[in-house]
Amino acid sequence: MNIEMIEAAADRLAGHARVTPLLSSPFLDEVAGRRVLVKPECLQHTGSFKFRGGWSAVSALPVAQRARGVIAFSSGNHAQGVARAAALHDAPAVIIMPSDAPRLKIANTRALGAEVVLYDRANEDRDALGARLAEERGLTLVKPFDEPQVIAGQGTCGLEIAAQAEQAGVTQADVLIPCGGGGLTSGVALALEDRAPGLRARPVEPEGFDDTARSLASGRIERNARLAGSICDAIITPSPGQITFPIMQRLCGPGLAVTEDEALRAMAAAFLRLKIVLEPGGAVALAAALYHPDRVSGEAVIAVASGGNVDPDLFRTALDRYGDQV
Repeated sequence: MNIEMIEAAADRLAGHARVTPLLSSPFLDEVAGRRVLVKPECLQHTGSFKFRGGWSAVSALPVAQRARGVIAFSSGNHAQGVARAAALHDAPAVIIMPSDAPRLKIANTRALGAEVVLYDRANEDRDALGARLAEERGLTLVKPFDEPQVIAGQGTCGLEIAAQAEQAGVTQADVLIPCGGGGLTSGVALALEDRAPGLRARPVEPEGFDDTARSLASGRIERNARLAGSICDAIITPSPGQITFPIMQRLCGPGLAVTEDEALRAMAAAFLRLKIVLEPGGAVALAAALYHPDRVSGEAVIAVASGGNVDPDLFRTALDRYGDQV
């Protein structure tokens, strides 16, 4: 992985991915006790940053290989990103999704033209299932995070953050990033290293599923004891990736963890103050910025709002519970 791969991915994404802005609110600044800038990747195509990596990976394939089709496994956001990218390239897509993924994500993935194969997240090995189907059907596996071209695509978010932070006059800040396997975190960290070395990437995870934070603390890859049971489904993975972890270990600050209630509260805050819709996993970085200010460094903090594909009932719960506390 290197900055040249990210720059090449940015060239391929030009005119296809949205350049999402940095948003701010004086109300959020007051809660955090510092300037808060939010990168709303929930406004990206398919509702999350995953479109960047999906397009990067699919567009990088040789034409004949791409025509045979791609396969991916995901709780929903990578699924939709790859499905949309494949459809725009007229390539078949098979997506393996956990059976407990939000209904909206499953429905959207099918609506984008992909074949959806469901599996039991707690008892089945999605990697083994994906490898078997890829071999049987001649499909190219597009991994959700431990894949160089996917990381390169996610890194384009970091290129935008670097340029936008400079325009906003922010040269020293923690950049908080919702983290599952580390594709977005490592990609952004690589981009910041080259373009904005004063900005430090830091992974944020839900409590009880903080494998990246524990891995960074111990110096070796740690695994989650559970693989299901969190509303932050978009960022629940067994462990950091073999490619992503060394990058995060070299470039990232300590990991942070937030509670599910804090994620829900951040969802309400984002809706009321920024007018954006976030899913729980996409809101954890904002939750850390707002509710753990003592663990963040600098006069400003940048929080990536990584996705907004939330079921209406869960979003309603966030507003009902915390809509009057923001």
